[in-house]
Amino acid sequence: MTAGGWLFMSVSVGGVCALFSWCMWKVMTTPGESEHMHGFSADEETPDKD
Repeated sequence: MTAGGWLFMSVSVGGVCALFSWCMWKVMTTPGESEHMHGFSADEETPDKD
């Protein structure tokens, strides 16, 4: 493989790894995001329990 190929591959893999790391850091360190979750909570009553 040529030097240009190695450079292109290194930049591509490095960019994907950097983006993945930034996304994981952002998800893990953003405070107060648990209040914005829209999933089902165990303490909610559902209509089928009536």
